[in-house]
Formats: sequence, structure tokens, C-alpha cells
Amino acid sequence: MNIQKAEDLAKLTQDPHKGLEEKEKVLEVAIGREVRAFRKKQNITVAELSALTNLSIGMLSKIENGNTSPSLTTLQSLANALSVPLTAFFKQYEERREAVHTRAGEGVETERAGTRSGHQYNLLGHIGSNNSGVIVEPYLIVLNDESDTFQTFQHDGIETIYMLEGIVGYRHGSEAYRLEPGDTLFFDADAPHGPEELIKFPIRYLSIISYPQRK
Repeated sequence: MNIQKAEDLAKLTQDPHKGLEEKEKVLEVAIGREVRAFRKKQNITVAELSALTNLSIGMLSKIENGNTSPSLTTLQSLANALSVPLTAFFKQYEERREAVHTRAGEGVETERAGTRSGHQYNLLGHIGSNNSGVIVEPYLIVLNDESDTFQTFQHDGIETIYMLEGIVGYRHGSEAYRLEPGDTLFFDADAPHGPEELIKFPIRYLSIISYPQRK
């Protein structure tokens, strides 16, 4: 499918350069989110939590919305009422955000399910369970003149291919695409897909697969 004109595309709502709003960065917001999450997980209403802690409904609302800085005494009361350790309220604030730096030539050569002869896969990085709920697997794929051709990959998620070198005829479902350096193919990965024709060597491309992490 050809790319639609820019004016026909739906406006993207995610700004890749936007930082978190100031209130999103502070400790009070992180604590408030945890208090609300534990309360809802236990099916406790704000009124019920108010009765258990002797805190007013208004004060609890301010705490859950990150609009006030609760004292340690208040946090201890909430922890006792919700049967969680005091430190549980700081989980989101302290949680580590990962980044993986893979230097040139240091990608881990691996095999994917269904890998065919002559297909070299280098995994360029991996982050497991994370807050986004999405797993992303970036591969550098190298094909040579002895590589098999096929259209049998089928898996969950979305895949993006970006051609670095060479020319390949790539099959996705009932369509075939001639991919040259700089070309991108973005597709649902549950349709049969794979390199159908190896036209010009050497062939190298990035394959980035994203799918929901399993609970």
C-alpha cells in the first residue's frame, strides 16, 4: 500500500520531544498513583479508606492526585490500612528506566524460530518486562548468496524493516515489495512474510519487531 498524502494522515498525538510535565516528575505524584492503585486493587472506596485512616476524603483526594505532600505519619497510616509496606508507595519514583547500548559488531548472533539457512540474525538489544507493556526486538539481518528464500514467518506484533544494503524482493501476504537501501516496510507480522527474491548482494537490513509483553 502506498503512503497516503500527509494531509490525509491522522494527526499523531505523541510528541517524541516532549518531556514529562513538571508535576509528573515529583515524588508526590508517584506516591499518589501508588496509593490509588493499591486502594483500587483491594476494592476499597475513598470513603472506606477515610474511615480506616481518619483522613478526610478531601485530603485523600489531594494525596491520590499528587496535590499535597503527605507526612510520614500519614503514609504509615495509609500503609497500615492498605496492608502494604511503607516503601511500596515509592516504587514508581525509584523504578529504574533501562537503556541498552550495543556497540558496532557486538550484537548477539542468535536464531529465531523458523530461521532458514544462510540467514544471520544479530540481536542489537533487549529490554524485558517494562512499564510500556511492549517488548521490542531489534535485529540486524544479513543474507548471502547461499541464503534460502521463503515467505513463512508469522508471529505476533508489528514489524518494521529498514534496508541498509542490497536489494531484496520481500513478500507480505499477497503482495511483494522490492526493497532498496533507504526503503522501509512496516507491517502486521501475523501475515506470512519473508524475503522472496535475493536480487543484489550483500543484503543487510534492520528488522524491528514489537509485540505485547505476556503477563
